[in-house]
Amino acid sequence: MRVSDFHFELPDELIASTPLPERTASRLLVIDAATGACQDRRFDALVELLRRGDLLVVNDTRVIPARLYGVKESGGRVEVLLERLLDAHSALVHVRANKAPRPGTRLWLEEALPALVLGRQGELYRLRFETTEPLLELLERYGHVPLPPYLRRADTPVDRERYQTVFAARPGAVAAPTAGLHFDQALLQRLAQKGVAQARVTLHVGAGTFQPLRTERVEQHQMHAEYLEVDSAVCARVAQTRAQGGRVVAVGTTVVRALETAARSGALQPYRGETDLFIYPGYRFRTVDALITNFHLPGSSLLMLVCAFAGREPVLSAYRHAVAARYRFYSYGDAMFIHPAQSEARA
Repeated sequence: MRVSDFHFELPDELIASTPLPERTASRLLVIDAATGACQDRRFDALVELLRRGDLLVVNDTRVIPARLYGVKESGGRVEVLLERLLDAHSALVHVRANKAPRPGTRLWLEEALPALVLGRQGELYRLRFETTEPLLELLERYGHVPLPPYLRRADTPVDRERYQTVFAARPGAVAAPTAGLHFDQALLQRLAQKGVAQARVTLHVGAGTFQPLRTERVEQHQMHAEYLEVDSAVCARVAQTRAQGGRVVAVGTTVVRALETAARSGALQPYRGETDLFIYPGYRFRTVDALITNFHLPGSSLLMLVCAFAGREPVLSAYRHAVAARYRFYSYGDAMFIHPAQSEARA
């Protein structure tokens, strides 16, 4: 397969640059993966679409204010985007500067945070922040919300709340699991009252989620690594749901990758560690029966995962419908609910 097989035309004006006033006011494109049929709904229609006995699995990662601006000792401007915390004072980061900083270079970030460049690890830099206060606390005070590059704007105070899910609990992500942005507590309560159970996994989304594939052939792409945790309670919930005839409904591609990583041995098992699982058409799913997801970038690994789940042609046809119907795209955009997953793609 070629990366070009997953491209579609998207007018710039359909990229949602800001969130809607209410989380659940987003539109929801409902897709029957078996037939390709589409329905235009509102996101709160999930109360009708989900059934008693279904299990909604969400990602409880919390986005940290991971972008910092500053200068090098030489005076040159620098932008730092954290990829991963290593300990209370060190991190792996992306650095944007006119000249790559060498080991031993000091950076002054946000006029209050001195940091020492320790070295490189692939495309990333290892920084040690020369402060006594833990880095997470400093980021909350000085950092900027790491909005995706395609929004083409600076973060605002609104983004502190809205580029965060209502179930965010565990700091570590530098990008939001955007399918979860559509839920509010009232909707979660209505689903619970209907008998839809909820389980939580953690996958700390990295900045690599926005990186384009750099190979012509899909199969040659190497995914970036992200940290995840799936505990024994989640595994038990999934097993119980399926035994009772319910559906495992993944809220976002990050949940799919977390569950499928934990099931790579053939059965879902507790897992804690990194994953570089790349899901594209031909992949055999083991744990997920339905998917809630936002609209993704052309040629992206996220779009390929959705195509693996529901079929390339049905998904691209649905995307063309969404463009014609003026859906809002990407992180602050509208969502899709895909069901049932193709039976031949299930173990």
